[in-house]
Amino acid sequence: MSALICVARIGAAHGVRGAVKLWTFTEDPFAVKRYGPLLSKDGKRQFELAQVREAKDHLVATFKGIATRDEAERLNGIELYVAREKLPATDEDEYYHADLIGLDAVTTDGDALGRVLAIHNFGAGDIIEIAPLKGATMLLPFSNAVVPEVDLKGGRVVIALPQEIEADSRDAPSTSRPGEGRDP
Repeated sequence: MSALICVARIGAAHGVRGAVKLWTFTEDPFAVKRYGPLLSKDGKRQFELAQVREAKDHLVATFKGIATRDEAERLNGIELYVAREKLPATDEDEYYHADLIGLDAVTTDGDALGRVLAIHNFGAGDIIEIAPLKGATMLLPFSNAVVPEVDLKGGRVVIALPQEIEADSRDAPSTSRPGEGRDP
């Protein structure tokens, strides 16, 4: 089976005729209707959209075979997936998050840093999460300044570490004697 990409999540039931709230993770929210049957994460269940309409910050959708509020309530929280090859091709310098996860992360000097764990967006732009070879997980802005190169074919991203991170990794823990510049 090819890689599955999460494109939507079913929310609470909406009304009494089997409709649900649907949050999509696609650039065009209505694209989920064009992908054909959507799959559960394990690929064992299929969901075919019957109707979709826009709501305030989500879609309201009905699925074929789901006709009552009780049936709709049982779908709450299910993530919906499509095969990676069903997604449209990306432009240059555009990437699906799923294509970046697992890539090696190296410094601009070519030194191994770790692996890409995830791409997050908490509202202020994309953040790349890297699991380093040692130490704590790094969360860095996913910008051209910090990630100047993404080489999908080579399986790596190049990271230009911000100065404050480079300085932290070079500095040894400071020590001082009692009463010298450190609070107790």
